[in-house]
Amino acid sequence: MLIVPEREIADLLTRAASFDAVERVFAAMAAGEAYNFPVIREAIGHEDALYGFKGGFDGKGMTLGLKAGGYWPHNLEKRGLINHQSTVFLFDPDTGKVAAMVGGNYLTALRTAAASSVSIKHLARKDAKVMGMIGAGHQATFQLRAALEQRDFDKVIGWNYHPEMLPNIAKVAAEAGVPFEAVELERMTEADVIISITSTFAPTVMADHISPGTHIACMGTDTKGKQEVEAALLARATVFTDEVAQSISIGEAQHAVAQGLIKESDVHQIGEVINATHAGRTSDDEITLFDGTGVGLQDLAVAASVVELAVAQGIAIEVDF
Repeated sequence: MLIVPEREIADLLTRAASFDAVERVFAAMAAGEAYNFPVIREAIGHEDALYGFKGGFDGKGMTLGLKAGGYWPHNLEKRGLINHQSTVFLFDPDTGKVAAMVGGNYLTALRTAAASSVSIKHLARKDAKVMGMIGAGHQATFQLRAALEQRDFDKVIGWNYHPEMLPNIAKVAAEAGVPFEAVELERMTEADVIISITSTFAPTVMADHISPGTHIACMGTDTKGKQEVEAALLARATVFTDEVAQSISIGEAQHAVAQGLIKESDVHQIGEVINATHAGRTSDDEITLFDGTGVGLQDLAVAASVVELAVAQGIAIEVDF
């Protein structure tokens, strides 16, 4: 078995490699060549933690495995650790034998940012100039770095429940040479592309915060009951997702479907756009929405890429298991 420790991931994995791995696996999912297993996610009754498993099998990339981990909300304040903790396990699809164990924290941050970035590449208007950020936590910095590589943005605007955290994303914008402005939510109408990355159980973004022609990536809803945007927005938009079953059950579409505003058939896989079996955006006035629920195959694809890089650079630790 190969082990790639968490401490090595940041020096191995690039945003470009993460993007390519996620784009490929989304395409394989839409082509029926890869599938995710049902998600298990539970409150464990200790430290207010949520813990679970995401896994799947990519028959094209020949990747089999799972990610185990979750959210410990008191980690940062109590222990100086990030709140999200995870580990990826890869198995040999021919024999079932464990092949690798990979640190999943930095990997998860990059693969989540890659997913929204893939959606921007394929769904945002080519002339998009104003980037909007809703959320300014740890993950938001990864999201913004990846997003700024997809279009020639000339401004970033941002809002957060805790305004004192906005310097996190202002710093990222400055590093990219793009001006940043803190705004009220109502001014998100100025944005051509928006990423929402919050952990809320009530909508923050209302339908009238979004202008015609905007692309919005909703990246924070991955549990039953969570909600970032008003359900009415999904009725106005063309909706895409990583996996439809998750979108309508634990993703942003769960609320719009429950209220009868959209049907399951109104939610499309982003992989269909990548494979050119769905037209994607069809006009400059169309609102497109990507519901990024986070699928196990994303983690497996990026982890497999990490293992290849670690072996090539002599960093992977081999143990007899």
